[in-house]
Amino acid sequence: MMEFLAPLAPSLPLLFLISFLAATVLPLGSEWLLVLMIAQGFPPTETVIAASFGNYIGSCTTFIIGKYGSTFIIKKFLRISSGQLARGQKMYQKYGAWSLLLSWLPIIGDPLCLVAGIFKVHWLRFSMLVFIGKFCRYATVAYLAHKAISA
Repeated sequence: MMEFLAPLAPSLPLLFLISFLAATVLPLGSEWLLVLMIAQGFPPTETVIAASFGNYIGSCTTFIIGKYGSTFIIKKFLRISSGQLARGQKMYQKYGAWSLLLSWLPIIGDPLCLVAGIFKVHWLRFSMLVFIGKFCRYATVAYLAHKAISA
């Protein structure tokens, strides 16, 4: 039985995978695994990097779904008119891209990445804002976990 569970032992690849899945539409969190790994002595820098990149790539997947599935999402799923879409896109391009710094938040983070794809935010801008937000979140969680464990 232990051989079956061994691949599920905390590891950097598992943290990457869980963080990736947590950034998609799956209702999953990854912070618990990061904290567990820090408590078990994994290097905080490596855990933050693995979690950040996994979560970032998951957000890129959501962005790509928005970008290439926008016609289906807008017309079939959301049923937004062309006028509403034009107004929303104009407002989003003026103010909304900065909201990607909040893409790490539960519930609203994934839709922010999807909307960025729908409105075709420039890839570099998307990447920088999303990665900064996610890295800062994981770095904060790792710092607090390390501090709590060291106390």
